[in-house]
Amino acid sequence: MSMQVTFLGTGSALPTGSRMQTGVLLSAGRQSLLVDCGSGILHRLANTETGYEGVSSVLLTHHHLDHVADLLPLLKARWLAGEEHLEIVGPQGTKELVDGLLSLHDYLDGRIDLQMREVTAGHSFEIAGFSVEGYETRHSMDGLAYRFAEADDEQPLFAFSSDTEAFTGLGRFASGCRVLAHDCSFPDGVDVSGHPTPTQLGDALADCEVDRLYLTHLYPHTEGKHDEMRQAIACGGFDGEIRFARDGLRVDL
Repeated sequence: MSMQVTFLGTGSALPTGSRMQTGVLLSAGRQSLLVDCGSGILHRLANTETGYEGVSSVLLTHHHLDHVADLLPLLKARWLAGEEHLEIVGPQGTKELVDGLLSLHDYLDGRIDLQMREVTAGHSFEIAGFSVEGYETRHSMDGLAYRFAEADDEQPLFAFSSDTEAFTGLGRFASGCRVLAHDCSFPDGVDVSGHPTPTQLGDALADCEVDRLYLTHLYPHTEGKHDEMRQAIACGGFDGEIRFARDGLRVDL
């Protein structure tokens, strides 16, 4: 059995029409896990073979709106489709977030069996048939990066940075995975905190041993600058393959 990663949304909080907000679908056999659920992800999910009917577990990296906006629409769609369960897992504050959303849309409360769980950095846990470990990110809101292995395999295959500055600790956390999907929101020359530029990312990943790096969480500022962004990362010392993620891209691991 192999793991598949489908990028449902590779954009940011500034819509472009071609990139939805953050969402990644992980599949292994009959198991499916949705990581983040930003605006537009429910529609992208509906166009997959899995569909929203096939996703009963959602793992959140953090609680910014462009990562959770379609969370309640997903719950409602599953209810209307006759599905009975939804599990939502995420960092500290996830239960408070979901409870707050349901207090505003109380007609959805109790429609399906809703299970919630909070996780912390440095601890392994299982969800939807995947073995996962979290790592603390550096962003304007507390959050977690994750690395994923199949539940019966100790070797993590995929790492997802979430929204974060680039730093060597996160590179070491991802090292050994086949694929790392990392935030690279802006090209060089943009003064930004909480997200990396390509030069910063290349420096941070100089000792990160992954076969392939996918750049995601792309703001409109990055359009037309993909080649120079790749070159800046490579010049920083990262020697793996560098690609840009796009909505709908499926990667087999």
